[in-house]
Amino acid sequence: RIQPGARAGGTHKMAARRCHVWVGAESGILKGVDLVGKRAVNLTEFNRGQEINQINWRGGRETEVLLGCVDGTVKVFSTEKENVTESWDCSGGEGPLRGLAVYNSSLVTCTESGLLKVWKEDSADHVEVGRGVCRMRQDSERPERVATGGKENPLKVWDLQQLKEPVFTAKNVRNDWLDLRVPVWVRDMQFIPGSDKIVTCTGHCQVRVYDPSTPQRRPVMEMTYEEYPLTALSLTSDANSVVVGNTRGQMAVLDLRKGRLLKCLKGQAGSIRGIQCHPSLPLVASCGLDRFLRIHNIESKALQHKVYLKSHLNCVLFTSRKNWEEEDTECRGAGGVKEEEDDEIWDSMARVTEAKRKPHQQEAPTRKKRQKQTSKDPEV
Repeated sequence: RIQPGARAGGTHKMAARRCHVWVGAESGILKGVDLVGKRAVNLTEFNRGQEINQINWRGGRETEVLLGCVDGTVKVFSTEKENVTESWDCSGGEGPLRGLAVYNSSLVTCTESGLLKVWKEDSADHVEVGRGVCRMRQDSERPERVATGGKENPLKVWDLQQLKEPVFTAKNVRNDWLDLRVPVWVRDMQFIPGSDKIVTCTGHCQVRVYDPSTPQRRPVMEMTYEEYPLTALSLTSDANSVVVGNTRGQMAVLDLRKGRLLKCLKGQAGSIRGIQCHPSLPLVASCGLDRFLRIHNIESKALQHKVYLKSHLNCVLFTSRKNWEEEDTECRGAGGVKEEEDDEIWDSMARVTEAKRKPHQQEAPTRKKRQKQTSKDPEV
């Protein structure tokens, strides 16, 4: 557990490039957490009007973090310069940003009202994807594809090179056993690597898998988890399982091959807003309304790190670095060198000796404590 003295908001300085997890808060502050050094710091200033609800990497080097704010502002935080280097006004449409991506050096944004926009240098391509958007995600293997979905807005896949019509539109499932229409509420989605499949989670506690490569537009697999709205999901490093979280603070790992519950990850105390799995390690980071960042081990279900960050947290971003043990060794080595330098400095300083005091000839007599005399009660 991170020590209380190392909570966010401290005055100590820490190299931003050493952070392993980045968290966006309701207060508009970007928070960085060093899991090896067990430190957490605020990297940007407080600004509640620019609440951070989208976070992503800009490029594969992971030296710049894209921050999407609810007012349409997009910022770039440099981990090398340790400050915000660029800022754009990407406002348009209505409602907060629901998605942020980069395609061919151009920003891609999507608002809650359904305005999907590609911001180029001299122009901007846009399309209406439907109102009530809850999430927009980009395909990591084919960055020209993005997926959108929301409340009464089914899953759609768009080609950023041709924004006129979606390349795939999901079809609602069949009516329930009462022959009533099943409502649509897509909360989050992610492209499954190595295939055309897309996994989604809904506000009606369903996890569904769609396959646009088949003629079927309905989900090819569906399962439910608990009875509370699901808010976020993230695929594990092997892409065979998905981690989901709901509004009650429950988080679980579901098997996408057999469609069953594998394990539950405990410890949350509030609604989960952001989940991300490490791309190569069996770790998952989660954050939400209880103001804690938690790092679980997916294999052992153990809670490895728990960091209090003082604000309601919206989104989380994991670094792809995996040699954390080597970083720990380097930190210890650097600490040892520093201790040796300190010893040399202390040895070079002159010693100051004090003259011995003469013992007192006579010791002051000690006063005896008076004992309280108790009067005896007269006999009756």
